[in-house]
Amino acid sequence: MSYPGYPPQQPGGYPPQQGGYPPQAGTYPPNAAGYPPNTGGYPPQGSGYPPQAGGYLPPAGGYSPAQGGYPPQPSGYPSQVPGYAPQPGGYPAQSGVGGYPSMPAAGEDFVAMYSPLTAVLCLQPGGAPQGYPGGPAPGQSMPNYPAAPATNPSTPGYGSGVPSTPQAPAISVRLFKLPLFSFCTDEGAIIELLGSRTNKQRVPMVAAYKTTYGKDLIHDLKSELTGNFEKLVLAMLMTPAQFDAFELREAIKGAGTDEACLIEILASRSNAEIREINHVYKSEYGKSLEDAISSDTSGHFRRLLISLSQGNRDEKETVDISLAKQDAQKLYAAGENKVGTDESQFNAILCARSKPHLRAVFQEYQQMCGRDIEKSICREMSGHVEDGMVAVVKCIKHSPAYFAERLHKAMKGAGTKDRTLIRIMVSRSEVDMLDIRQEYVKTYGKSLYTDISSDTSGDYKKLLLKLCGGSD
Repeated sequence: MSYPGYPPQQPGGYPPQQGGYPPQAGTYPPNAAGYPPNTGGYPPQGSGYPPQAGGYLPPAGGYSPAQGGYPPQPSGYPSQVPGYAPQPGGYPAQSGVGGYPSMPAAGEDFVAMYSPLTAVLCLQPGGAPQGYPGGPAPGQSMPNYPAAPATNPSTPGYGSGVPSTPQAPAISVRLFKLPLFSFCTDEGAIIELLGSRTNKQRVPMVAAYKTTYGKDLIHDLKSELTGNFEKLVLAMLMTPAQFDAFELREAIKGAGTDEACLIEILASRSNAEIREINHVYKSEYGKSLEDAISSDTSGHFRRLLISLSQGNRDEKETVDISLAKQDAQKLYAAGENKVGTDESQFNAILCARSKPHLRAVFQEYQQMCGRDIEKSICREMSGHVEDGMVAVVKCIKHSPAYFAERLHKAMKGAGTKDRTLIRIMVSRSEVDMLDIRQEYVKTYGKSLYTDISSDTSGDYKKLLLKLCGGSD
């Protein structure tokens, strides 16, 4: 039967042409006998991709080309561009569990190997198996390549040095062993890794996490953690200036003002720290700290806070005793020695003079009127102005004693002032925590560690105790 436009068929059907299909003897594809190929045929020849140790040997000289057939290839399959160059003897063996890639043993912390970025990565037993993106699943052979012979267990898979199903420890993306893409949270690992690192080691993890995984670490933590433990963890991932600015913002925004927080931060920080807080506050919240204070406070209390927020206290270490006596006389004349109180005089001296100078002033004042400056302030002032002036005096005298008192008040009685507790423990943990602990046990007869243990619970307590550092 013939069709219009087609040449008539030859008798016997579609005859094989010279060099055509089916192939002649010795050409490519292989001779009749079907698949699998005869001995010495397919799989690929030596020096092909990839080489195999102990595999099948090709016939001497390779396959002979046939007329009109495929041209012979010098080394098996045509080279792939781009591709991996064949390695003599296979890929070199890798150290670690499973051979490829190099991994720490199960349960080992990546931080010991890499820092600070891979503090974000930790081993998670039972996680997703490793592999190439878009590659075959474990146990599935590469497409278009034959599987290793099943009858000879000693024969390695193609690639020689790499098992066909690598069994490296399973890993998932985790923050401090926190599986952000799974259904549980390893709070113990968070406590261990955050509590045993400095602020300079913790803070870079936020940027490193976003750079590596394209996700916001703070957002992921908020979705995984709750309550005071969440607040404490987030506070530990901020720089000191960021945390202070955040606390000041929280103290001012919304209905009501946390005056004690404003006083605590502005009365206890150095000039450099206050300037950095001003910079961060403006950058983060689009408004100067001074404007925020002015819009939320009033009267002499506002003037005190604005004076402290300038960060312009004299920093001279030398003391002029004659000037100290003059300042003591001015304070006495502005308070105890007159009807009413001139708060402006107290403000000018307490917010501008250097700390060594003010300690000398307080001694001269005690000798002059027989009363401690703190008690005089309490007699002459009231409300937030009194609290602010007293806080300045206490921080000038000995700031660890001031913070020990703040911590004790935060925990005594019914309920706990957790925001105060978190703020002081985080902000002072690398500054003067040992001194605070000593003042606490000296003043209240028991250790700060003991009071935190009895007043808090759970993971929140464990991480606070890490910041505390030990029992006295």
